[in-house]
Amino acid sequence: MARTPHESGLAGRPSELVGSQIAGYRVESEIGRGGMAVVYRARDLRLDRTVALKLLAPELARNDTFRRRFSHESRVAAAIDHPHIVPVFEAGETEGVLYIAMRFVAGQDLRHLLDRQGPLPIATASRIAAQVASALDAAHAHDLVHRDVKPGNILVAEGTDSDHPEHVYLTDFGLTKKSLSLTGFTTVGQFVGTLDYVAPEQISGRPVDGRCDVYSLACVVHETMAGTPPFQRDDDMALLWAHQFDPPPPLSAQRPDLPAGVDGVLAKALAKSPDDRYGSCLQFVAALRAAAVGFGPDDHGPVRVAPHTGGSSFTAEGPPAPPRWALPVFRGNVG
Repeated sequence: MARTPHESGLAGRPSELVGSQIAGYRVESEIGRGGMAVVYRARDLRLDRTVALKLLAPELARNDTFRRRFSHESRVAAAIDHPHIVPVFEAGETEGVLYIAMRFVAGQDLRHLLDRQGPLPIATASRIAAQVASALDAAHAHDLVHRDVKPGNILVAEGTDSDHPEHVYLTDFGLTKKSLSLTGFTTVGQFVGTLDYVAPEQISGRPVDGRCDVYSLACVVHETMAGTPPFQRDDDMALLWAHQFDPPPPLSAQRPDLPAGVDGVLAKALAKSPDDRYGSCLQFVAALRAAAVGFGPDDHGPVRVAPHTGGSSFTAEGPPAPPRWALPVFRGNVG
């Protein structure tokens, strides 16, 4: 008989849960693993459809504060009906494990896309950024700040036609980093998140709003065009310092083929103070597109979306990667 998630745990071999039935879903394969969750391709036995089933680490379910926030934020995320946000079908708890069932999207995440194709033409990067920005602004309208915008949370599927060659989804709204930092799951002086894209106010523990997602989206946009995030340092502490105090490098230094106005747009989006940034993600993308007006044909066609091949494809969690869940910061925790 298949073992339950409680019996198997999330730290065991991925094959241990394959074939198991969890809250009405039959696990078929592992498709992503992060520091706090594992995502499986699963079959919804009630509606006979394929889903992405995220199982959170069992220790999170034992924290009453986290469970309450998880329930609230999952309901908020599920209530956002937006074409560029991965729909949440269900969230709950079974046998001591918290789970989220989401739409399974065949394609790849932006991390895999950049690793395979390298820097993208400005038109392609702008199309992707516009769809992510629309999703983020919709979330902000529901008072939900993502806090972890990164290529691994941006899913790229095939579009509908030549005018819309990619369809982009933003995911991982059901578990915001504030949920973890407020529960004591991390101790004082530790950082929760992804360092390459984190806003200065998150690092210093100041209050955050949607403008921290503007900053993170700008880091992602920089990477889509340059091939690397704006700040690259030899160690994590130096990277945290750079986000807080170092000016962002001009994108034109790595992409001299881009229009000069793009540098100013990214500099504003990457301002250290939220008050100096664009007020919304769509304002940022509109400025980016305006800077590129008249630049000429820079696009070489739609991105090449890899076909779904099972475990090697992206999921709502993104590709497996070494998590950075307990890195020292200068004061406090993530907001």
